[in-house]
Amino acid sequence: MLDELLAAWIGRQRWFGGKGRPIDEFSIDSDVELTPGLRHLIVAVWQEGSRDRYQILLGERGVLPNRLSHARIGAIGHTCFYDALHDADRTSWLLDGMARNETRSGLRMRHVSGVRIDTAPRSLVLGAEQSNTSLVYGDAYICKLFRRLIPGVNPELEVVTALAARDAPHIAQPYGWIEADLDGVNTTLAIMQEFLTPANDGWDLALASVRDLYASLPQVTAADAGGDFAAEALRLGVATARVHHELASAFPTGVVELHEVKRMAENFRRRLGRAVAEVPALREHVAAIEDAYHRVELLTGEVPVQRVHGDYHLGQVMRTPTDWVVLDFEGEPGQPLAERRALYSPLRDVAGMLRSFDYAARHLLADHPQAEELEPRAQEWADRNRSAFLSGYAEGGGVISAADAALLRAFELSKAVYEVVYEARNRPSWISIPLAAFHPRTT
Repeated sequence: MLDELLAAWIGRQRWFGGKGRPIDEFSIDSDVELTPGLRHLIVAVWQEGSRDRYQILLGERGVLPNRLSHARIGAIGHTCFYDALHDADRTSWLLDGMARNETRSGLRMRHVSGVRIDTAPRSLVLGAEQSNTSLVYGDAYICKLFRRLIPGVNPELEVVTALAARDAPHIAQPYGWIEADLDGVNTTLAIMQEFLTPANDGWDLALASVRDLYASLPQVTAADAGGDFAAEALRLGVATARVHHELASAFPTGVVELHEVKRMAENFRRRLGRAVAEVPALREHVAAIEDAYHRVELLTGEVPVQRVHGDYHLGQVMRTPTDWVVLDFEGEPGQPLAERRALYSPLRDVAGMLRSFDYAARHLLADHPQAEELEPRAQEWADRNRSAFLSGYAEGGGVISAADAALLRAFELSKAVYEVVYEARNRPSWISIPLAAFHPRTT
């Protein structure tokens, strides 16, 4: 009965990765009682021959309060089951368990050595996430629970604990985590870190700057608009370079030899071919894109590689009163853990942030009646902030040589090709944003 309730409920959750496909089989792989009325489940979902596993914090009550009606899963007899992550009366077990380094039937709750966890704050679920669920405890902690479970240590836990041990700046301090064995492999279920307050999301700050520019008189430039973002873009570049330095110091580094560089360019080219077949609007830009990829093939030196962020954009950084902080080192969630832990050129992160500046500049133009008139101002804002970010990256110790510039451009265009396909599939009215990446530019 319970598995039937859960199977019907899980398909409707925003974090469920198999939406739109029938569930062929559903089972409860692990069921651990944490306290009376509170259980931790790991469930397996089979769809089209493949299995995914998810974690659920299952609450049980005789009568479900109105404040929890949105979390209801269903009832069996006189017992109502619900998603207990939304129940602040029950989620203190996370703090208690990590504070005590408790182990319960294979579920291991741990805190970072030397830290003290205050178990008093009550939790609140953040509502913006798609693939995970995060709880904020007062103004002290944020605990991210990974709904879909991938066997292995999550790269974010690996990275932030390593950087925190080096007293690295520009990260949110880790406090604890939850783990269990999945397929015999130690697997991260949740990570708890410092909650940054007061702090502002980089994407929101950038959009506020763009709005100020668009609202200014026509003769006002991006440099003169009240919300100029360039000084922040420069500081962000400095912070990015320092994070890359800390990553290179904390983890192994390597080089990509010339034959592997050429293989990288070939991979870019294959993805371009598939994208053009799906989105014909890309065809007129193929020559320029191919030229950028060819310049990578002409490189004559090895390319340094290291651990990187892997999914770097303005939504992954927060501006505190003192500096920029980088979040979410788990890489692209849809990729295998081995790929997320692999060594890449740090220029991959730089390219991701440069693409994010372009998106911020043009995001507000989608479906805008004056989009054509405002396009030059969007280009001006993007160019100004891209240039400031790159200057900050150099100031922080990041090196971008002439050869690096060719690789950076290829990373950018490869990212933009991916974005074109994504927008064509999901937001066709936004396709002009990544298409603008293929026009000549100054940075």
